[in-house]
Amino acid sequence: MIFDAHLHVIDPRFPLVPNHGWLPEPFPVREYMSQATSLGIRGGAVVSGSFQAFDQTYLEDALALLGPTYVGVTQLPADASDAEVLRLHAAGVRAVRFNLRRGGSAELADLEPLARRVHDLVGWHVELYVDSTALPELAPRLRALPRVSIDHLGLSRAGLPALLRLVEHGVRVKATGFGRVDFDVAPVLRQIAAIAPDALMFGTDLPCTRAPRPFTAADIDLLRDALGPESARRALWDNAVAWYRLPALAA
Repeated sequence: MIFDAHLHVIDPRFPLVPNHGWLPEPFPVREYMSQATSLGIRGGAVVSGSFQAFDQTYLEDALALLGPTYVGVTQLPADASDAEVLRLHAAGVRAVRFNLRRGGSAELADLEPLARRVHDLVGWHVELYVDSTALPELAPRLRALPRVSIDHLGLSRAGLPALLRLVEHGVRVKATGFGRVDFDVAPVLRQIAAIAPDALMFGTDLPCTRAPRPFTAADIDLLRDALGPESARRALWDNAVAWYRLPALAA
């Protein structure tokens, strides 16, 4: 079984905001599920993109359609009320995303106060879409936060040492976007798993908006071959199910 820790739903029935003049093609829940079922995916995390900004309507609709084995990762304005956070938590949202690469989210200046508030209120973690070359400067701030994950293996070879040091301090890493990175994926997966067996969380990144190479099923084989059976099982299922706090799936 696979938990898809990073996917996007793009439904034009709900507001979309051009990002640098660009809008993605539709990718509704039914299209995602037509691919996910054949891959053995049994749950996942729907992640808000830059082009969805602070809209919650698409995410609430997607989670209602996908059911209780799926959770949401949203973008929130810094002044979102506690009542709004509690409402989204009840709908299945489990994390807040800061999109430092493309925008659309709260500003970096809001990172610590918003991250601490949502964690203290409902236990949410923070997910960062960031190039790992920025991590040396961010590292002291990230190490001080309660729960953090980094998208797409950090994207850049040049930032890998900083990413690996954060893994040593408990930061999780999305094993996603293999077609976005500028390095050989397999040895990096092994390095991360060797430092922290619970760190890696696989995701398809479907529909892979703006990725130089979209996801294919061969990426799952790549991960399995790189990690071996036990570590691959953790990356494909156990780690994300625990991180997103889905006890029914962990049972």
